[in-house]
Parts: sequence; structure tokens; C-alpha cells
Amino acid sequence: MRKLESIEEFHGLKENGKHVFMFSADWCPDCRIIEPILPEIESQFSEYTFLYVDRDQFIDVCIEHDIFGIPSFLAFENGRELGRFVSKDRKTKEEIENFMNTLSS
Repeated sequence: MRKLESIEEFHGLKENGKHVFMFSADWCPDCRIIEPILPEIESQFSEYTFLYVDRDQFIDVCIEHDIFGIPSFLAFENGRELGRFVSKDRKTKEEIENFMNTLSS
């Protein structure tokens, strides 16, 4: 999963294409637990581009989009928010897959 480089990149990607932004941080133990399953989820939902958003580096983006817990997921298609899986709770593979499946319905 590629890391987001700038706020400008976030806004550009959000407006063009299908993207899932995963908000995380290096110090977050619940974020580390899901790391091994993320490549499988990315390949399972390959119509989306997944991006890692460092919560500490992009706190303004978090505030702007009401991301108050990590790990959290925010999905956009061409400027429209498709869905959000935002909480401070640990996420399971099944919960992330269920979230992703709701995006296409």
C-alpha cells in the first residue's frame, strides 16, 4: 500500500477515480495487527487504489473528514464519499471485507 505524500495529493485522488484511504499510524498496535491481511484485501478489491494516510502527518485531513480513531477507512469515487469505516476499535479481516462489499451496493 502506497503512502499518501501530500494534502494536495489526497484532494486530487479523492476527486478522481476509486480510492480507499486507510488512516493509520506507526505507533498504533491495532493498525499493525491488520497489516498482514491488507495485501489480500487490496487484491480482492483491485478496482480501488488503497492509500496509507499517516494520521499524525495528516491530522488536518483527519479533522476535515471526522476521522477520530484508527485504523479507519474512507472510500471515495470521483469526489463522492462511498463509505466510511471509522472507529477506534480493532478491525478484523471480515469487518474490512464487509465494509468493502457495502461500497458496491
